[in-house]
Amino acid sequence: MKQFLETLREQRWDDHRFYHHCRINQSLHLISALSFLGSYVMLFINPVWSAIVAWTFSMTTRQAGHFFFEPHSYDHVNRASHEHKEEIKVGYNLKRKVVLLSIWALLPMAIYFNPGFLGILPEHNDWLSFIEAVGTAWLYLGIAAVLFRGIQLFVQQDLKTGFVWMTKIITDPFHDIYIYYRAPLHLLRGERFERDPVMDMGDLEPIPNH
Repeated sequence: MKQFLETLREQRWDDHRFYHHCRINQSLHLISALSFLGSYVMLFINPVWSAIVAWTFSMTTRQAGHFFFEPHSYDHVNRASHEHKEEIKVGYNLKRKVVLLSIWALLPMAIYFNPGFLGILPEHNDWLSFIEAVGTAWLYLGIAAVLFRGIQLFVQQDLKTGFVWMTKIITDPFHDIYIYYRAPLHLLRGERFERDPVMDMGDLEPIPNH
């Protein structure tokens, strides 16, 4: 258990220091995390609408921070290029996210022209049932995305890495609230970056990889 928690802490720390310099990104993660917690509650009440909220608001808010606000230039704080960080990313890096989000965005069209979607989904006969069919597909997609990458990590690295990553993904909303709840306040103070990644910080030692 101690080793599991240490690996979880390391994955969380690497995710923060490599991909969350921007306070706007952190604030969007805070909003996303609060929304995800609402989706978690809804999961026990109405899983389909839980998936709809999670994908259309929680997920898009979260990923907008990474795609549009987080710098993709050389990271002087950690002394790492964007390409290097993409290569060592344990979970879904930006390239994998593009694939995942493309599938998510194309599913409604595929369902619209293929009611029932090969018998996997309930057939729709009005807009409400269509939306619910899409929500069902997105629910399956979310579960499949976590399991697919987890199993991939089992094969590529080891069982512990994959299991820790899946635990991290599920518990990220709680952790994001814990570490980013002050991000909006920093933004109001004019602090756009936690550590300015475009500054020449060659005189600083790199952050230790805990």
